[in-house]
Amino acid sequence: MSYQLIVLNGGSSSGKSRLARELQKVLPGPWLSLSIDDLVDAMPPSLVDDGSGISFGDQGEVSVGDGFGALEKAWMAGIAAMARAGARIVLDDVFLGGAQSQARMRAQLDGLNVLWVGVRCDPAIAAERERARGDRTPGMAALQAEVVHEGVGYDLEVDTGTTGTPECARAIAARAVGQGVPPSSAQ
Repeated sequence: MSYQLIVLNGGSSSGKSRLARELQKVLPGPWLSLSIDDLVDAMPPSLVDDGSGISFGDQGEVSVGDGFGALEKAWMAGIAAMARAGARIVLDDVFLGGAQSQARMRAQLDGLNVLWVGVRCDPAIAAERERARGDRTPGMAALQAEVVHEGVGYDLEVDTGTTGTPECARAIAARAVGQGVPPSSAQ
């Protein structure tokens, strides 16, 4: 099977963005790397912390409103259109709603070959990464570490807390190009 999209789902600071960059190095041909952070960064200031867009609580909570939902739907339609036009895409996302988030994305990506990858990381490791980054609300990594995976179906899962990013990327790339996954690399 030839995949058009690789969706990486994991909590904040689980290693998704690093993994996406590593995948671009090991996958054959060019792959675009897009992130939910790209959408958040592109949002107008009026939709940040106003209740209709996206807001970040003092303990790391993330809340999204209808304004964010509308933009996210358009964002996903655009990603699907790029994939249908021939672009291969690695998308890193955070399924705050677990299975519901995946269902919304599946509807937008209907008819495309998607490799669904769970990116796991021990909450303590993710929290340490979050602290070292300094660009996230403290507590976000620990709050999201498990909830983003609830009810989500994956083709493959990797753990960036126990396995290096290059090895995780090789396991995903092997699955993406149809060569299977070496047992020592799968999590």
